[in-house]
Amino acid sequence: MSNLNSSRPGVRFSLLALTTVCALLLSSLAFAQTTVATGSIVGTVTDPSNAVVDGAKVTITNVDTNELISLTSNSAGAFNSGALTPGHYKVQVSAKGFSTISEVVNVQVGNTASVNAKLQLGQESTVVEVQGSAVTVNTEQASVQGVVTSSQIENLPINGRNFLDLAQLEPGVQIQDGQNFDPTKAGYSSISFGGRFGRTARINVDGIDISDETVGTTTADIPASAIAEFQLSQSSLDLSQDLTSSGAVNVTTRSGTNSVHGEAFGLFRDNTVGGASSPGGANLPTQRSQFGGSVGGPIIHDKAFFFLDGERTKQDSLSPVLFTSPFNLLTGGFSQAFRESNLLGKVDYNLGHNAHLFYRYTYFANFLPADFGFGYSVYANKDYTRVHAVGADFNTGSFTHSIRFSYLKFQNQITDITTGSSLPLANTGVEINGAGSPLYVGPNLLAPQSTPQSNHELKYDGSRAIHSHIFRYGISFNHIQGGGFASFFGVAPRVSFQVTPDNIAFAAAGPYPALIAGDPNQKADNPLNYPTQRVRYGNGLGFSTTSPALGFPAGGLGPDNRLGIYFGDNWKIRPNLTLSYGLRWDHDTGRTDSDLGADPTINAAFPGWGNKVNNPSKNFAPQVGFAWDPAGNGKTVIRGGAGLFYENIIYNNVLFDRPLRLQTGFQPDSVCLRVGRIHRHTRGGTGFERHHHSSCNFLRRLCAYRGCHS
Repeated sequence: MSNLNSSRPGVRFSLLALTTVCALLLSSLAFAQTTVATGSIVGTVTDPSNAVVDGAKVTITNVDTNELISLTSNSAGAFNSGALTPGHYKVQVSAKGFSTISEVVNVQVGNTASVNAKLQLGQESTVVEVQGSAVTVNTEQASVQGVVTSSQIENLPINGRNFLDLAQLEPGVQIQDGQNFDPTKAGYSSISFGGRFGRTARINVDGIDISDETVGTTTADIPASAIAEFQLSQSSLDLSQDLTSSGAVNVTTRSGTNSVHGEAFGLFRDNTVGGASSPGGANLPTQRSQFGGSVGGPIIHDKAFFFLDGERTKQDSLSPVLFTSPFNLLTGGFSQAFRESNLLGKVDYNLGHNAHLFYRYTYFANFLPADFGFGYSVYANKDYTRVHAVGADFNTGSFTHSIRFSYLKFQNQITDITTGSSLPLANTGVEINGAGSPLYVGPNLLAPQSTPQSNHELKYDGSRAIHSHIFRYGISFNHIQGGGFASFFGVAPRVSFQVTPDNIAFAAAGPYPALIAGDPNQKADNPLNYPTQRVRYGNGLGFSTTSPALGFPAGGLGPDNRLGIYFGDNWKIRPNLTLSYGLRWDHDTGRTDSDLGADPTINAAFPGWGNKVNNPSKNFAPQVGFAWDPAGNGKTVIRGGAGLFYENIIYNNVLFDRPLRLQTGFQPDSVCLRVGRIHRHTRGGTGFERHHHSSCNFLRRLCAYRGCHS
């Protein structure tokens, strides 16, 4: 992408004022309200001669909570429910001189359901029940999307109960292990749409963004039993969708109803069920326990409702570590004790007068030992996420409104758990090269590390109906603060060597004993006997920027004030043909190093690479699409669309770029010392020690240049 940025307040004010004026002028022409958090019902009322009926009474009732919405059809016979919580709704349409029509329709997240009522002559007190088809096709929207319903979630097996695994039910979607792209995502999944990397898919829960802005995917898991519906959008994304070009996940959580409902579950599984689980066919020990439950019901009948859900996962397994000769007898593994807790509480209130309010609190915590490909060099990944979310959906006259506000606080921590453990050479940092992929023992080079994030998000979506046009408009603002501390090589230096025939022979005569009794490789299985090739030190600091944030004296990322504004029109050209078009504008601040000038040092080595970073302020994203029902029977729809979509810049791009542009600060850095063949080891001292001491002056000179402590 681009993410945008502009330091000119006049530009921001002009664009905001222009959009506001357009919204006010066109609000008298607006229509259906379907956002990433809600659904809606639209329709047209006609008489037996297919003439439209103006002023027909439309009553929409939530079957589970008796929430009531009263509407009238306009001069084109059209009506619009506004934003609706996904669920089952009874729609009744009546007019003087005609029988009343009643139909039950299922409203899904991100989808517009249609109820086209053809009234028959008769008494208004006569109610005609219309039986809708169990299988329906969305003929109103051009976007390509799929919805997983609550019944599917309840009946389909989900390995590990990870809510993102539901995405695999849709074509063109794959699940990635979060460790594929970052060590802080151990224990997480990510979603790849159409083969694209899974960092930038947007994750929304009840219309609230919970995406990880530093490395991608989500900041939290959601209890599977708390999900009402799960929607995926991957082509011609809705105008209300936040910044992404790859795809989005939109989840709605369950609410209480007028009846008390609850469930409890328990799951136990071990390696006797799964069979061989590692390269070579070894049946590694593993044991998983998952348990939890949910309950929901009324606080005040027809008015207030509650829903509570909690899940706990306890999994113990062995993660294999494979070595080749001469270290093959070190092959084994380390214990992985995965722990995850999910808590969710939600209160809904029907305010009356077509208004609905909710508050939701979620808490997420997990813990997982991992190696990120570093073998016996193990770290613990810990995450804590808390989210407060408030939502309101209401109608005022012919206007519909949907408001969301949330506060999210996410905290990731990486700590070394190798030092002092029973793992091989747990207190000595060694990197082995040349025996297959590089393998590591000793303290983990990624620790200590901490990555916090906070979001303050406010969104508004509005609409109004007139004739055959559908106009929608909205604005969103998210104040995102990132930060963190990452002291690479902060626990211990790392020594590396090459596995070659000469070095194996050198190690066989080394002073340190074999690690494995009876090993035919004898002393060559001990990495301490090999000649050192390289030594890497950390400078003891770990901040990527000089800005204080989130309790740290430096390392602040952003803050990013993300602003999104959109306006669109769905024009029902014919009863079976809908044309949609619109324009969205996205603007981000604090996502690049645009506050820094050109760096002549970088330009001297790499011309142009050190130029000042420019952030665009004109990220306008037009889109157009159509939905055509060729037979007009609601059974087949042909969709098409094109648009321009902007992508998110993850904070990692700043984290690894900014230190190279700063001459002084608190930046993390490592010193890499190349060491030649060292003298044969003696008890009185080693060549390595002499090289080590002689390198201190170089380290001090580097730290003086960086402005750090030596």
